Amino acid sequence: MLNISKNSISDSLKLEEFSSYHLLKKSKLRRLPLVIIGILLLLGCICLLLPWTQNVSAKGYITTRSPEQRPQGIQSIIAGKIEQWYVQEGDFVEEGDTIVFLSEIKSEYFDPSLLERTAEQMEAKTQSVDSYSEKVVALDKQYKALQDGLLLKRKQIANKIEQSRNKIKIDSIDLAAFEINLSVAKNQLSRTEELYKKGLKSLSDLQEKELKLQASQAKMSVQQNKLLNQKNALANLQIELLSADQNYGEKLAKAQSEKQTAISSRLESVAESSKLRNKLSNYTERSKLYYLRAPQSGYITKTLKKGLGETVKEGVNIATIMPEKYDLAVEVYVKPQDLALLKIDTEARLRFDGWPAILISGWPASSTGVFSGNIVAIDRFISENGSYRILISPDKNDRDWPSELRVGTGTRAFLLLSNVPIWYELWRKLNGFPAEFYSKGNERNKSVKRKAPIKSIK
Repeated sequence: MLNISKNSISDSLKLEEFSSYHLLKKSKLRRLPLVIIGILLLLGCICLLLPWTQNVSAKGYITTRSPEQRPQGIQSIIAGKIEQWYVQEGDFVEEGDTIVFLSEIKSEYFDPSLLERTAEQMEAKTQSVDSYSEKVVALDKQYKALQDGLLLKRKQIANKIEQSRNKIKIDSIDLAAFEINLSVAKNQLSRTEELYKKGLKSLSDLQEKELKLQASQAKMSVQQNKLLNQKNALANLQIELLSADQNYGEKLAKAQSEKQTAISSRLESVAESSKLRNKLSNYTERSKLYYLRAPQSGYITKTLKKGLGETVKEGVNIATIMPEKYDLAVEVYVKPQDLALLKIDTEARLRFDGWPAILISGWPASSTGVFSGNIVAIDRFISENGSYRILISPDKNDRDWPSELRVGTGTRAFLLLSNVPIWYELWRKLNGFPAEFYSKGNERNKSVKRKAPIKSIK
């Protein structure tokens, strides 16, 4: 009896008088709870000795390892106004398919004949370059002709100088002969005067000798003047030679100056022609940017600009494309205290949102509906959320991940560490201790370097 009420009947009722009481008192059912408790304690002790796989639990989502396989924005390199859309959200596009057509919004590109007029300017400037090139060639010929003319002029004056010198020599010889004739005439006149005084010569003979002397003197004077004139002519020829050098030097310098001016103008025209060619090339390439095309095959997941007539700036996303083919990976974040326990190729068990699974973290072999993976990358710096980012790729030796998975799907990851008894794991968690190192030496601290494949760039 419970004896809950204040009005107890235990004094008036004696249980020993009932036979059923004696039967129950003799029964062994009172020992059954003790047996059950003993069995449970034994089973608990046995369970505590069972192996348990230590693990690090982390949450994350599905992503891709390759940057080009992730969702990317389609951007416009130039500013423009949306004129026509060629796709809708959810459409599949091939690489190079047109997404949207833009028109110009900058005034310097409004001219519809901009390319043709720029090409005409470039052609005119190219012809100007050719004209200056021809002018340089003509000035080269003129310079060569002036050099040849100077050479001929110098030869001509040199010949005249040589002739003048020869004439001076001849006139000098003639002057010397006239001087001798004059001396002879003077001697003859002196002897004739003596003979005239003695009466041996007549007056006419004397006068004849005087006339002959005067003629010799006259001839000598003429020859002296002729010799002087030849010397003056020689001096004039030498002066003419210097004058010719000076005149032709001025002409040659002028021709050379005009040539350098033509070369300078040609180089300026070449520079302006190159600028126009560059401008024409830029205009041509810019005209190709009016049509935004898909950078790779994939699905248009979202259009970020609304309708027609809306203007866009350079580098602004217009739409988002998800590549058709991609290699899945899981991105999770672990606490800094667990980072030292992880390394490349560490095994992991994954549970994806939307896929039913029965997961026992310590007994991965007994779990169902989970998928396997391996750590392929561990960040070297901490993230903004205070944890370290880890990438997990599918295990090639296990079953494939579901093909229906999409980038961004939530994931729960269990990174498998060492096997320990259950009692030790309970004791560790009760004390808040981290998982221990169960590798000899510094094997866990050795990092595996994955070298990126080298691709040649053409």
